[in-house]
Amino acid sequence: MSPVESTVVSDPVGLHRVLDDAAVLPQSAQRLDTRPELWPDEVRIRVQRLNLDAASFRQLERKHAGDGDRVRAEVLEIVARRGKMQNPETGSGGMLIGVVEEVGADSPLGLRVSDPVATLVSLTLTPLVIEDGLRDWTGTSEQVPCDGYAILFGRSIAATLPQDLPADLALAVLDVCGAPALTARVVQGYDAPVVAVLGGGGKSGSLSLAAARKAGAARTIGVVPHEMEAQALRASGLADEVVVADARNPVEVRAAVESAGGPADVTVVCVDVPGCEGGAILSTAPGGTVVFFSMATSFSAAALGAEGVAADVTMLVGNGYVPGHADQALDLLRSDSGVRELFEGRLR
Repeated sequence: MSPVESTVVSDPVGLHRVLDDAAVLPQSAQRLDTRPELWPDEVRIRVQRLNLDAASFRQLERKHAGDGDRVRAEVLEIVARRGKMQNPETGSGGMLIGVVEEVGADSPLGLRVSDPVATLVSLTLTPLVIEDGLRDWTGTSEQVPCDGYAILFGRSIAATLPQDLPADLALAVLDVCGAPALTARVVQGYDAPVVAVLGGGGKSGSLSLAAARKAGAARTIGVVPHEMEAQALRASGLADEVVVADARNPVEVRAAVESAGGPADVTVVCVDVPGCEGGAILSTAPGGTVVFFSMATSFSAAALGAEGVAADVTMLVGNGYVPGHADQALDLLRSDSGVRELFEGRLR
């Protein structure tokens, strides 16, 4: 296809694809332009699989009482209406893998036609068209087989899929690769800290535990919601201590972390349900840091909650981008058998 014949000049962050009347970034837009023709700095991907972020999928699952057909229908409706996948309740989306179909002449991403890639930017800002009605998806898992296309902008991020890993495994890791990279950076700022990870048995949580240990944590504590997950995390060896607590119960979380050697110098929140801010704050020592990676986090609740209990803690929003984050996460998967075992178990 030839580049778009348009008086609208492309912008590297995708402003030219926003169809709202207001001047907003694509992530905040109500609808995006999904035409397949490319502006010169864009790339079009033939989509093979979506990965819905955990908070979004769990919300849809709860809303529809586990009815996969209704979950699938809502995902199709959201994408058709908005030109992107952005859960209206959680505000989050996910990511995708596919094959490069066309590259604009001025694209700075370094991609070539036929490259297998994972997009490392959220589906909430990625123009997306689904062409197969998600016929091969049961609606009961975060990974979504899909045929369609997506558009990357000049300042989008994508990684070529590794040849030594199955595509679904690589997708699961790359979906959360920002969490271990930022965890490592924060841990390195302390001298042998205690690190607690809420949701330590999940994808981002297990990678964060592995990254914390590699970055110099003296003690790692994994907090999980039930004993079955605790057994799997203990078997992986990723945490020095594993405790069971409802992350939504601040008193229970504080007691569990303290019983395992806390309070923590660094607390990482990787839980995909709302209401976990208080427990994370109470579990963190004065002068410590709380990193919120869950898209279910209420940042007003976190800020006001910390103020209300006079907690002298630094709170960070888990930015999904850290330079080199994809390679770091994939290296953890390759080098740590515990991480790989947990990921493969989730896919099974």
